[in-house]
Amino acid sequence: MNYYIVIPAHNEEAFIALTLDSLLSQTVLPKKVVIVNDNSTDKTAEIVTAYAKDNPFITLVNKTSSAIHLPGSKVIQAFLKGFETLDENYDVIVKLDADLILPNNYFETILNIFKKDSTIGMAGGFAYIEKNGEWILENLTDKDHIRGAFKAYRKECFQQIGNLKPAMGWDTVDELLSKFYGWKVVTDASLIVKHLKPTGANYNKTARYKQGEAFYTLGYGFTITSIASAKLALMKKKPLLFLDYIKGFWKAKAAKTPLLVTTEQAKFIRNYRLKKMKEKLF
Repeated sequence: MNYYIVIPAHNEEAFIALTLDSLLSQTVLPKKVVIVNDNSTDKTAEIVTAYAKDNPFITLVNKTSSAIHLPGSKVIQAFLKGFETLDENYDVIVKLDADLILPNNYFETILNIFKKDSTIGMAGGFAYIEKNGEWILENLTDKDHIRGAFKAYRKECFQQIGNLKPAMGWDTVDELLSKFYGWKVVTDASLIVKHLKPTGANYNKTARYKQGEAFYTLGYGFTITSIASAKLALMKKKPLLFLDYIKGFWKAKAAKTPLLVTTEQAKFIRNYRLKKMKEKLF
């Protein structure tokens, strides 16, 4: 089994060498690594070029895009730009952030997970952040969700869900669609990924309503959106975000924003979400 990696990178000079070092230390090396330099104004491209010189499986792709950091769309547009440069001779495709330190056995473990069960479509570890000199779990999501920073997809699953969607919510809809098509999504708690820049550190003000818009485009409907918004606002310890999320939902609905999923998929997603919520209550 082999794997390809695409890394979107915007002004990551402080971290990208650490990420690439951790890739070069893997017990099973990737066949190809594409770093997409997304409009960086720092030394990101220079650093990557130096690594590519010594490691022919690393390539750099340059992309220009708006400098505003909006969650979801920009990073996936960069991913797609890198992905289109690759051939199809991979078994697993990985979307990775440029600010991670992976354990040396990360991809060997991920490939073994895929090998053990042919119905597993996605696999990943857990994100840890540094707080007061200690690495602690970045507790933003459920334990069965793979963080957007490190997604690994079996090729057949990736193709069936139709690649990644350049919109906020891309890293939720991928898992929901995988489940819609009967794939399993697996997390491994032994794989501790150091996330050097906590999630959402760069989002600007217009991103406030984006989460509610994402809930709408996932086909959640108002009830599930309300519960999910309350939970997320509490997890982030910012209860007032709840109002922003709800406002974002209604704005998206009023604008008749197109959904990321079909009617049939949306129905499956609502049933799945409600089932999960009930399991937690009882």
